[in-house]
Amino acid sequence: MGTIRTISRILVGLVLIFSGFVKGVDPLGTAFKIDDYLLVYGMDWLMPYSLALSILLSTFEFALGVLLILNVKPVISSWLLLLLMSFFSLVTLYDAIYEPVSDCGCFGDAIKLTNWETFYKNVFLMVPTLILFIQRHKLKSPFRPVGEWALVLGVPLIFVWFSMINYNNLPMIDFLAWKVGNKMTVDRTEPIQFYLTYRNIETGEEKQYLSPDYPYDDPEWLAQWEFVTQCVVDPNPAPEHNLQILDQDYSDVSAHFLENPTFQFILVVWDAGKVKKEPLRKMNEFFYKAENDGHSFIAIAPTIEEGQILAEEFDLDYEFYFADDIELKIMVRSNPGLLLMKDGVLLEKWSHKNFPEYERFVKDFVNGESGIED
Repeated sequence: MGTIRTISRILVGLVLIFSGFVKGVDPLGTAFKIDDYLLVYGMDWLMPYSLALSILLSTFEFALGVLLILNVKPVISSWLLLLLMSFFSLVTLYDAIYEPVSDCGCFGDAIKLTNWETFYKNVFLMVPTLILFIQRHKLKSPFRPVGEWALVLGVPLIFVWFSMINYNNLPMIDFLAWKVGNKMTVDRTEPIQFYLTYRNIETGEEKQYLSPDYPYDDPEWLAQWEFVTQCVVDPNPAPEHNLQILDQDYSDVSAHFLENPTFQFILVVWDAGKVKKEPLRKMNEFFYKAENDGHSFIAIAPTIEEGQILAEEFDLDYEFYFADDIELKIMVRSNPGLLLMKDGVLLEKWSHKNFPEYERFVKDFVNGESGIED
């Protein structure tokens, strides 16, 4: 049983450490997922505390995983593990049956599992959990009491500090599509295909043609057939994101900016009500310098109205476009956040707490030197 207990401790401990880490490296993303749960369970009054709950959850998972692997406070750790796994098993069973949310976020954005996969994962982990709980009095800590308490208090404090660093800046590890170095456009090597459907006026028969392979220049044919519908097929692979940048006329201008062959700055505001105001003002001067050097600079907000309000309130001169706020949150976790692109490639992105000076951008990117330093 000693070997089984050891394997159980290490297995569950590693899963909890991984789960806590991928949540803690992106505490804001975890907070968004907690918001989803709070809404579907009618607990939206807790949403102002979702970030605190995010850090608390990831810290608890990570610290408990460490304590299990090191065999610290085994009786208490076994009780906490049983309570945690029982709670998660019940919640994920409900999710699997009723699907109030499509993704539980148990491994953050690092690994996506369906609700049933998540539930089966928890059922599997309940086996070593029950083994540890039943055998809890036979688990012996290798540490003295003072060492145990140092770990019990120290590990959570260090992990909270780690989570706050990721929150105040940007995630140290980005698991999302908008990761520095990723190409956000696709090379369209195949032509877009247009399929046209026509109906025979007399018989009602319908035929589909691949444009321009149909007798459009035959007057006799045109007199017998009427246009019904058009289907557009793009054989090229779709981009890994769902960003659609719209202007004030609701025209899609995504390609114009994302495929810009020169430097393209995108200032992202995904919540105008909670945005940090001073960085917006700071970007005004940055915008003028970029514009004078021929670089494009735009801002994106969830709605045109929000962008206009921000521009008028803070006398901002750069132009606001709008896009879905969920995609904006995926682009950058900072509100506001700044992205730099060129020829479809995401070169860098910054939190509002470390927006670069324009001269530093010129030195590091225009002059071809290494990346931005803090």
